Amino acid sequence: MGLFEDLSKFLESRLEEFLRNNPHLELDALLEQLREQEEDTLKLIADLQLQEKRREDEILSTAQEIQRWHIRVQKAKNGGRQDLAAKAEEREAALLRQGNQLWGQMQGVKERITQAKELYRKIQQRRQEVQTKAAEAQAARAKAQTQQRIETNTGWWNASSTYPSSNTYDDLEEKFRRWETEAELDDMKRNMGK
Repeated sequence: MGLFEDLSKFLESRLEEFLRNNPHLELDALLEQLREQEEDTLKLIADLQLQEKRREDEILSTAQEIQRWHIRVQKAKNGGRQDLAAKAEEREAALLRQGNQLWGQMQGVKERITQAKELYRKIQQRRQEVQTKAAEAQAARAKAQTQQRIETNTGWWNASSTYPSSNTYDDLEEKFRRWETEAELDDMKRNMGK
């Protein structure tokens, strides 16, 4: 087990280091994580809304049962059957307790729905912020790459322009030709004078 833990820690630290060195990838990973959280939150909201609907249906069903037993209580009392009336009142009371429990559960579910919707809103807001940062980082990276290309190209251009231009070479060439020609003329004059 120790080997796997060590390997896991090593991989986590390498991943963290890699993401620190590549912040745009970290933003992409964060965006993906936020997208997954959005999906999970939407699923949670849908599940909670389904639970809320079930509780509402159970409450309505329980309310109908309470009405039915309330009518039976009255019938039993009117019919002089106190034994049945007492049992019917017990059943009605149990149904009222059950209805109260269901109502409390439904209120809890509604509160969780409100919290989940607030969480979803915050996740969307955070995702928007990260998308903005990612776009800014992408623009900065593109600008830096463009600047680097310009500097590389400009550096090459400046490096070549530090050497004399072809006009300068022509001037130098001309000066050497004159000097060489004069030297040859001087040699010829000396040779003729001998």
